[in-house]
Amino acid sequence: MSDFQRSSASPTTWTPATAGGSVFSQPGDVARVLRNTYALLSMTLLFSGGVAAAAVAFQWPAPGMLLTLVGYFALLFGIHRMRNSAMAIPLVFALTGFMGWSLGPLLSLYLKLPGGANTIALALATTGGTFLALSAYVLATKKDFSFMGGFLFAGMIVALLAAVANIWLQMPVMGLVISGVVALLSIGLILFETSNIVNGGERNYVMATVGLFVSLFNLFTSLLSIFGFAGSSDD
Repeated sequence: MSDFQRSSASPTTWTPATAGGSVFSQPGDVARVLRNTYALLSMTLLFSGGVAAAAVAFQWPAPGMLLTLVGYFALLFGIHRMRNSAMAIPLVFALTGFMGWSLGPLLSLYLKLPGGANTIALALATTGGTFLALSAYVLATKKDFSFMGGFLFAGMIVALLAAVANIWLQMPVMGLVISGVVALLSIGLILFETSNIVNGGERNYVMATVGLFVSLFNLFTSLLSIFGFAGSSDD
């Protein structure tokens, strides 16, 4: 049985060593959290992609801004509350599936545009390549990016508020700027989350998975907007 299967019922089944009153993570503990995080992340990405594909194929309607925000934050709150219980895993799949549903109508919109399929493929490839490069860099250097946490969190809040405001303002240039900012913040969050695992700051693979998934989702949708804007400008 794999490490992921053994610990799926309780995301924090391992115990860190203590010395001098401080908590330190053993190399084996870090490796286990990494394996479980990447295993769960792979499954949730496939599941979310499947839901998004179904939403495109069956032309599911978009959930709307209000339902999207309420559903996202409610599921995120539930995962945080249940992060040390067996219910955490189903909630993670519920969140990622919900996000896949919200992505489906957006993909349908791009597929109707000239070159839309190429835009989606480019955004997907760039997201995957960026994630692999950033992960490899942190794993190789073990550099600590924890100092970025407060700045990245505040930046995402500002970007979210700006995005909501732009729903009414309908300013394409502002939307492009927001997408660029979110893409950069998402890259920073991938570095932050990965270094947090590698350096023992994150001991719960469920929360690590959610953090990385949301960052990848935001990076993909931001790149989709940027590449789509660039493609429309060329036309």
